[in-house]
Amino acid sequence: MDSGARPLRQKSSRPMVGRVKGVEVTIPIVYGSIAFWLGKKAAESTHKWTTYVRSANNEDLSVLIKKVVFQLHPSFEKPTRTVEAAPFELSESGWGEFEIGITLHFHPDVGEKPLELFHHLKLYADDESIPQTTKKPVVVESYDEIVLSEPMEASFGRLRNHPVARVIGSPASPLVLPAAEGSFERNGGDTKDHSLLQWFMKHSEAEDLNLLATARQQVCAAAAKLKKDLGVLETEISRIKATTH
Repeated sequence: MDSGARPLRQKSSRPMVGRVKGVEVTIPIVYGSIAFWLGKKAAESTHKWTTYVRSANNEDLSVLIKKVVFQLHPSFEKPTRTVEAAPFELSESGWGEFEIGITLHFHPDVGEKPLELFHHLKLYADDESIPQTTKKPVVVESYDEIVLSEPMEASFGRLRNHPVARVIGSPASPLVLPAAEGSFERNGGDTKDHSLLQWFMKHSEAEDLNLLATARQQVCAAAAKLKKDLGVLETEISRIKATTH
């Protein structure tokens, strides 16, 4: 899992006309892959895998995203694949690992440029001592947040009470928006009943920041030990030089 989570703050590709000042909308997302080993009897393709972009709470991302373009390795037939309906995912089979380009295209009324992400498809566990199995997949996910600063009025009216988004602040001036819906009917775009749901990782900004802090502490501890060992070595070298003169 990528522990270096950072908000993806979108820059507007249109004038600020029609934007809601004083408001910030955050949409937590997860992108990654799940790969299953096909077993020793597998022929040319050793793994079956699925790459995807989903909401961190498995809500329907189509309220924000119009389509997702996946860029696969050139060796695949039609390596550029477009998914125009949620859930935004792509399944394939193969034998090699490579970097997948993932481009999110937003609805026109969101008023934002396409967002490019990159994910490294992993087929094998990092720990080579773990035996391969067809029952447990290799799962790699990254958590991030799309942050819409001063969103467009049209999309804000749709996002403000949707469970996929978090709204911070309040409009600086009164808005005339469509009546907010009290609930949102499921249309099959969410991933709450996904066939791979049991393998999805649980994410939160706090958890990922804690992982990052832990990693930094480990690096600092290793650096301090290395510095101490280097000091001992330099002292020993100086002692040896002194005794040889």
